Amino acid sequence: MFKRMRRLRYNPHMRSLVQETRLNLQDFIYPLFVIEGEGIKNEIASMPDVYQMSKDYILKECEELQKLGIYHILLFGIPSHKDSIGSAALKDTHIVAQTTKLIKEKFPQIVVSVDLCFCEYTDHGHCGILDHKLQSVDNDATLINLGKQAVILAQAGADMIAPSAMMDGMVSTIRKALDHANFTHIPIMSYSTKFASAYYGPFRDVAQSSPSFGDRKSYQEDYANRREAILESLEDEKEGADILMVKPALIYLDIVREIKDKTLVPLAIYNVSGEYAMLKLAGKAGLIDYQKAMIETLMSFKRAGADIIISYHTKELAKILQGDK
Repeated sequence: MFKRMRRLRYNPHMRSLVQETRLNLQDFIYPLFVIEGEGIKNEIASMPDVYQMSKDYILKECEELQKLGIYHILLFGIPSHKDSIGSAALKDTHIVAQTTKLIKEKFPQIVVSVDLCFCEYTDHGHCGILDHKLQSVDNDATLINLGKQAVILAQAGADMIAPSAMMDGMVSTIRKALDHANFTHIPIMSYSTKFASAYYGPFRDVAQSSPSFGDRKSYQEDYANRREAILESLEDEKEGADILMVKPALIYLDIVREIKDKTLVPLAIYNVSGEYAMLKLAGKAGLIDYQKAMIETLMSFKRAGADIIISYHTKELAKILQGDK
């Protein structure tokens, strides 16, 4: 006697009844990129349907997102001034701080998570203050500035701090800075396992954050190392991270599952720009059914164990789910 597995597959409603994994819009975070100025909406060639937007357009975007049922955003900033230490991120005139204030005033229900790093703000494109002797980022000097930046963004009304610099000790440093400034209630979503990946290319176009020399392999995770990748997230959990993250997502689903099995805190993944762009461009070329491939990809993240999905596909998914109602 053999098991007839197909009994539960013949009828579409039966398949729906026994479906193990589902996509819920409330599990998604939509990244937005704010640039200084007014009346600006620049489409990025390498990322179709993704834009650099000035604050006025960001507010229009938030209005549309609410109508679609999207209440979670991740905000990145593109400043007009860059220098060696990213000083634009250390002032209350910080483009992300200003934008966060406006969003929270007009759309208080939207949960604003803010990326915490310096690569967009430094003239060299690295994620903190440089140690010229090591030709890398000075870990401990950068920690001090990460703490300062976190407090500025919390004061502006950010609902969650998302540090992405991959500095050792960044979570504990930011936690202490926030607690000292009476922001004990603000959670930290740490980019806890962030690989030195070739899949970030289109993001660096939109965020204008390509390093002017070298690469980020001296501080981002080696994609060949499985155990170290898991350890990175578990260490951030010990330091007080409220949410862990794996970035990129699609080719690291083994890591997602292993971290998920070793922690009880929520686990996020970042469906990064390269993953997004490949589907978009393949769809435009007629090589795949874009919508079906997108849904299948997003489902793989949930099946692997992700509780939260940060994705540029979020708006498209919302429209699909609305159409299903």
